[in-house]
Amino acid sequence: MSTLVVLTVGTVTYHFIEGWKWLDSFNFSIITLTTIGYGDLYPKTDFGKVFTIFYILIGVGIIFGFINAFYEHRVIKYKEIRRDKSEGRR
Repeated sequence: MSTLVVLTVGTVTYHFIEGWKWLDSFNFSIITLTTIGYGDLYPKTDFGKVFTIFYILIGVGIIFGFINAFYEHRVIKYKEIRRDKSEGRR
């Protein structure tokens, strides 16, 4: 849930502050928080630049927490499947 909130805040902020289309704003939010940073879009206003600094500091931790939780869930499921197969269950 916090991931969606952070992405929504970034998308709305970039749309109105930088004047980008909704898709460009969402794309920039994803690219920034996953630390990919293509460089095709970047904030040009002072407010956009300052917002991006705080957006990265807050958002990167949330995004990586989401990725880590997803990974741990998959590992637990994989171990359960292996355990069930080794015990002869289906």
